[in-house]
Amino acid sequence: MTGQPWPESSWIDGTWETADGLKLHYRDYAGPKAGSSDRPAILCLPGLTRNARDFEGVAEAFCGQRRVIAVDFRGRGDSDYARDTSTYVPMTYVGDVAALLDHLQLSKVVAIGTSLGGIVTALLASVMPERFAGIVINDIGPLIEPAGLARIRDTVGQGRSFPTWMHAARQLQENMGAIYPDNELSDWLRLAKRLMVISNSGRIGYDYDMRIAEPFAAAGDEPAGDLWPVFRAMPAVPRLVLRGALSDILSAATLKAMERKISGLEAVTIARTGHAPTLDEPEARAAIARLLESV
Repeated sequence: MTGQPWPESSWIDGTWETADGLKLHYRDYAGPKAGSSDRPAILCLPGLTRNARDFEGVAEAFCGQRRVIAVDFRGRGDSDYARDTSTYVPMTYVGDVAALLDHLQLSKVVAIGTSLGGIVTALLASVMPERFAGIVINDIGPLIEPAGLARIRDTVGQGRSFPTWMHAARQLQENMGAIYPDNELSDWLRLAKRLMVISNSGRIGYDYDMRIAEPFAAAGDEPAGDLWPVFRAMPAVPRLVLRGALSDILSAATLKAMERKISGLEAVTIARTGHAPTLDEPEARAAIARLLESV
């Protein structure tokens, strides 16, 4: 895999406030200084336990063309943790992101949503289609495989910590080797630094509120209900779905059904990758570039 963490000076940290008074964080990677003011910004929404750092590679690849906004959902990264854990649900994240679009006065965006972020993207696009110029859904669909949900439910909220980045990387390799079978040690270290943070105690741990597991565990096998109406209601803008060939969340059969039922949808499968593609893969990067060229 390719891509190195983008230099810290290349983004500005921003915040916005939610309806229930939380201060949430985003990274703002500026686009080119001239000639891009009419290009919709790229809005990046991460997975369940992930954060804005997941999109360092996307920002590196595309912020020379467009502004890139990478979000920390509530309870992740540098965003406030929720006082009420029942708000750790997709519809709350939809409201939070809608408030961000208003805060930044973004009339249109190209959204890239990974896993949970893909569900939030589809929900938001179905209720405010006029705000979307393009949509990328990364390894999620209207039907979510029970085996993948069970795997995530067994691991989310486990507050493990590690003495060094190498220990953290080796643990990721042990737990996620089947998801990214071609990863080298440098890739596991990069992933560890996206997923984790050094705590006040000096230990390295996952960068999210462990309590996000509570509503997720309570939701059962269909945490977002029937999503077919939501995905089919997305606006008829350029749309792309990425699937990891080894994914236990989005099946090949569901991807084919999405292609049949959602007119004009481009589907790309990333070889030798599980849930979810990192978006650093050449095939993923090329597919996103194609969509951006059409927007």
